[in-house]
Amino acid sequence: MARRRVVVLGSTGSVGANTLDLLSHVADEVEILALTAGRNVARLAEQALAWKPHRAVIEDPSLLSELRERLAGSGIQADAGRSAVIEAAAMGADWVMSSIVGVAGLAPTLAAARTGAIIALANKESLICAGPALIAISRAAGGQVIPVDSEHSAIFQVFTPEDRERVRRLILTASGGPFRAWSQEAMAAATPAQAVAHPNWSMGAKISVDSASMMNKGLEMIEAAYLFGMGPDRIDVVVHPQSVVHSLVEYADGSTLAQLGPPDMRTPIACAWSWPRRMSWPAPGLNLAEVGQLTFEAPDPERFPALAIARECLETGGGAPAAMNAANEAAVHAFLAGRLGFLDIARVVRDTLSHLNAQGELAPSSDDEAVDWAMAIDQSSRRVAAQVLSRFERMS
Repeated sequence: MARRRVVVLGSTGSVGANTLDLLSHVADEVEILALTAGRNVARLAEQALAWKPHRAVIEDPSLLSELRERLAGSGIQADAGRSAVIEAAAMGADWVMSSIVGVAGLAPTLAAARTGAIIALANKESLICAGPALIAISRAAGGQVIPVDSEHSAIFQVFTPEDRERVRRLILTASGGPFRAWSQEAMAAATPAQAVAHPNWSMGAKISVDSASMMNKGLEMIEAAYLFGMGPDRIDVVVHPQSVVHSLVEYADGSTLAQLGPPDMRTPIACAWSWPRRMSWPAPGLNLAEVGQLTFEAPDPERFPALAIARECLETGGGAPAAMNAANEAAVHAFLAGRLGFLDIARVVRDTLSHLNAQGELAPSSDDEAVDWAMAIDQSSRRVAAQVLSRFERMS
């Protein structure tokens, strides 16, 4: 049997490392064409020496000489720079894991989509900033986008595209984060340390703050709309503190289908690797008797306005989701630096969007211009967000 050609974009991060761990169970079926990383040159070299890819690419050009030294005598081609990452994405793999963090993952993901590869998508920004373009480009090339985020993977596994019109709604589950039961007054005084203390997941600081504000769920609403072709009125969020039910699909006949499992990123990666089959690996099981109970509650729109902002961005369309993402990143960075109050994150995002919308800067673009257009909106949104932040910082 021919081996599947694989590229892992962002191999040294959590998702990338979990991908390689999972593929080690089927190593005889895998040919790694390329591994890429941002700055973690030591781990990239270690992975490359273990997997023997054709190319290893470090995005930071200043680290190329070190990468070459670490790979000396291995026969592995060492490259550096953003253009080299994009070239690696376009090498003609059968399956590409897109797990570069941030807007830097957009251009490589679209480059991979143009080759007709199956894209295992863990890069949120590719959908938030250019979701319609990504889906259209992938389909035109004969490829497929399979989500790796646990919520979207859950929907993917119980969603039948040909029955889209018979779906009443998609229901994304949210843990509620560390502030699920906090009062608005307590949230206003929350510290960065409190915001990153997620009750169920071990994540980076930025995504942990997004979970605390439920902005991550707002971003996931936008992703779900693009992935599954659903309008904002057919996407809901429910708070589920146990994080066992990863998402649900409600059909017109009253049936609601859900995907359940322990919180392990390798499960959605395995789904993306072998779909529509199931991959055999030492997967952790789910013991419902030990879980004991599953509870659900509606999110509070007053304490978590990010959900309403995301819904408005979906209705506005065009560049609104990309602008929301950029403004949120700027606001979260200011909060983590102690320059902004927690509840002011959503206010900065809303004010940034209002300014950009009033200036007519959120119009859509063609698929061919998707990367440059998304990057331009990202940059203009950050400039406006910086101006908005300066006002909030003076008020605090």
